[in-house]
Formats: sequence, C-alpha cells, structure tokens
Amino acid sequence: MAHTSARIDHALSRSWLLVNAARPDDIARAVACDADQIILDIEDAVDPAYKDAARRATANWLDQSGNHAWVRINDASTEYWADDIADFRSRPGLVGVVLAKVESPQHITDTASRLGRDLPIVALIESALGIEAAAAIARTSGTSRLAFGSGDYRRDTGAAATDLAMSYPRSRLTIASRLGSLPGPIDGPTTGRDLDALHSHTALARSLGMTGRLCLSPGQTSVVNNAIGPSVDDIRWAHEFLADFRTAGGTVRDGSDKPRLEQATRITRLADAYGICASPI
Repeated sequence: MAHTSARIDHALSRSWLLVNAARPDDIARAVACDADQIILDIEDAVDPAYKDAARRATANWLDQSGNHAWVRINDASTEYWADDIADFRSRPGLVGVVLAKVESPQHITDTASRLGRDLPIVALIESALGIEAAAAIARTSGTSRLAFGSGDYRRDTGAAATDLAMSYPRSRLTIASRLGSLPGPIDGPTTGRDLDALHSHTALARSLGMTGRLCLSPGQTSVVNNAIGPSVDDIRWAHEFLADFRTAGGTVRDGSDKPRLEQATRITRLADAYGICASPI
C-alpha cells in the first residue's frame, strides 16, 4: 500500500510519524495509518552499525512507484550526513528532509545546497544552542518548519520532562516560527502508551502555538490529529460567526470583529484541509 504523503500540505500537517527505516514491517504499518506525514528515520532510531543498510533500504523504498515519505537524515556534524544527502536527493519519493540536531542557519544552507533541488527541510532543534539560534534558523531560506527534539534537549540541558520546564523552549520555537513566517512548530514525541496523556500533552503544546507533533507509533497519530485539528464546537462557532458577519453586511462592526473573522476563516480552512465535517450543526 503506497502512502501519498502529500495528501495534506506539510505546512498544515499535525501528526508526523517517525518510523525506523531498518524495519520494513514498521514501514508497512505506518503507511496504513492516518499520519499526516511519514518520516523514515535513519538517524537516532538506527544503530551506527546498520546505517548503511538502512540508507540503502530507504532509498530502494523511495524508488518504488507510489511511495512517498520524508527522511530524517543524520546531522551535519556526522560522517553520515553527506552520504545521506547523496543517496536521497534524486529519489522520486522523497517529500522532504528532517535535518537532525540543527544548531545554526549554516546547517540548513549547507543541506539545501547539497540537495540541489527545492525540497522542504524541517529543522529539528534539539539543544540549548539550537533554541538560542531558532529565530535565525527559522529565517533561513530552505527551512519549512521547526521541530522540537525534546528528548535530546532534556539530555543537553538537564531540564525535567515537565510542562513548566518544557514551556520555555516550546514558546521560543513558536515565536521563532512566527518571526520566520513559518507554520507553527512541531512538538517532540510523547513516549509510552498512555493515549490520554498524549492528548493532554498535545493540547498543551497547541495552547503554546505548536501545530504538529512527532509520533512514535501509528496508534498515536489519530490522537494527535484530533487534539490539534479544530473540534466540532470550533467549526460550529466559525460557521455561526461567518453567517452572522455576512448577514450584518460583511463589514467590521467593532474591534473584536477582525480577529474573530481571521480565526473563523482559519478554522474553516483547516477543517476543509483535514476533511473534518464543516457543516453547521
């Protein structure tokens, strides 16, 4: 079963499923789920001893008709980075690149230059240095979105895995994305099998301006999609407001109309993009 990863524009994509590229069975399960985007991971998910084999298997998969996915490549400081780009840049099924451990704009420009074609790059920021450089990275040509490597960030900084400790880097990525005119950033993954906790974590990230989330299993994707996409109540409110606005002549009546008009328009646009019923209830 082929996965048409471009069915939802990457700028609007909510669930980004990381798949160990060395495990064909995992890839088969991934393409059957409802992830907005699939990322074949040849970085942290693959032991160094198997990286060459995982790279070859990923390249072969991308060459098969109808197969489309992103690839998380190794970071620019490693010996694997140049080989990753050389092997993937001409593959017809490559949708874009998730670049690990981005810490400077140069990491993006060097990667974009070697790719040699107009492919989107998601900058995965995973350290204190990356967080400090996030605004410059977001403004760099070639960067399509920012993503948060929360586990490596905690390892780098010693920060706890609490909402309070994670609110600063998440907010920095949201602000940097806005400064770079990018979509909202993609949050790091939630480990474990507690789907209620996943929904709660995703809702919190959404409240901080994040609009996507890395997922570690196919079962997480629908939870993330529901937590980030507009709810039925959101859609109902948007339709009611837009109907009332049109009935009133379609002109701004007070200071609250303009922001509400923008919000309602955005909600209906997202509902259409995600295939959520947008009819008035």
